[in-house]
Amino acid sequence: MTARPPVAGGWPPYAEWLAGGRRLGSAGREVFVRVDGPADGAPVTLLHGFPSSSHDWAPVLPALTARHRVLSLDFLGFGDSDKPAGHRYDLFEQADLVEEAWRAVEFPAGGALVAHDYGVTVAQELLARGVPLERVAWLNGGVYPDLHRPVPAQEALAGPGGAELAAVLTPDMLADALRPLLHRPVPDEIVNDLANAAARRDGLRNAHLLIGYMEQRRENADRWVSAFEGSGLPYGFVWGMRDPVSGGHVMQRLQERFPDASITPLQDVGHYPQVEAPEETAIALATFLTP
Repeated sequence: MTARPPVAGGWPPYAEWLAGGRRLGSAGREVFVRVDGPADGAPVTLLHGFPSSSHDWAPVLPALTARHRVLSLDFLGFGDSDKPAGHRYDLFEQADLVEEAWRAVEFPAGGALVAHDYGVTVAQELLARGVPLERVAWLNGGVYPDLHRPVPAQEALAGPGGAELAAVLTPDMLADALRPLLHRPVPDEIVNDLANAAARRDGLRNAHLLIGYMEQRRENADRWVSAFEGSGLPYGFVWGMRDPVSGGHVMQRLQERFPDASITPLQDVGHYPQVEAPEETAIALATFLTP
């Protein structure tokens, strides 16, 4: 991979991000993990979204590691983790991998979670299991499956022709599909890195399998929504209001259901607050995670 300087705004090149972590064996698979921050910092785990990787968190990581020990990982099928063909990519399995990563790096189980998109459902499953969490910060994601509004590219991948589409999918095509999810201008280098993380280890061939999380959310809505609404934990919501998938229409319900939560609505931000508005997102997360 050709080296390049960081993009303005604190986005390290993808190769630099990977160099700061390692791949760990887990249940016969290898997953990419990073641990950053002081050894005695309060533990925080970052859960990324579809279709990208833990690299999404790079712009906000420096603000978190000032006080926290931060674990970030790539889910199976994403980023630099293994991407087995023909795998179901079950969200329950992804939650297993989070717990296994905690053990593998001797990271305190629980602590705080920060979750985005696909990662919010993994967080909901961890809540359903009774993992001893202290607080959870949520960024745009399908916490309520009935409010999720998939874009046409997602519907195509989830449809009967999804396998054929995945077979011809390229990083450039994926980058083009990601841009409508963003509301603020984002440099091409960053959008390309999001797409290239998905393409790493021939991962695009699995796109139709990974998108199965949308149906899994619907199938398990009662379990995951009940855990989400019934945890009693402190919640923080950092939310891009112009997200076409899970934007302001979701925030309306969140405000109704969680009137005491810490809420940071980002009025001119789309689906990726940590990428589109890294400074505002970092401040909101650091404030919420340090009570």
